[in-house]
Amino acid sequence: MSQDATARRIEVAAKRVLILCRERKFKIATAESCTGGLVIAALTEIAGSSDVVDRGFVTYSNAAKQRMLGVTALTLEQNGAVSRETAEEMAQGALANSDADLAVAITGIAGPGGATPGKPVGLVHFAAAMRKGRLIHREKRYGKIGRRRVRLKSVIEALAMLELLASGAQD
Repeated sequence: MSQDATARRIEVAAKRVLILCRERKFKIATAESCTGGLVIAALTEIAGSSDVVDRGFVTYSNAAKQRMLGVTALTLEQNGAVSRETAEEMAQGALANSDADLAVAITGIAGPGGATPGKPVGLVHFAAAMRKGRLIHREKRYGKIGRRRVRLKSVIEALAMLELLASGAQD
């Protein structure tokens, strides 16, 4: 997929999320690590997004995940920053530290370095949560497709998860 096609796909997905959230009067927060704020940027690129977007947390370091989102030291020690458990705590922490109704969290290894045994480059964990209690997790293994492509594919996945929660659809 070309860069223009990817950018258009992200824009369309972000618009769908904003429309659904506007209809249901939902606010959004993001908690991003490997994407470095690309999800919140995609949403705020669209004029009028301020009625839906509450805030974005860029928590690249473990210390930031702990201080800003309340991810526990135990979770990080036992599971690592790139794990289902960390992604879920990030999403729940984004809700706890915002006025949002929906939150999405992303943590992964975009590469080219950073891989560890069992956690290869391209591994990304996502969690999306609703203040009403619904929590979904997805794990993607994009492989060594390049840092930029891992990050952009992660943005598309995160927006899809927000759309799923905002629509009320089930997995």
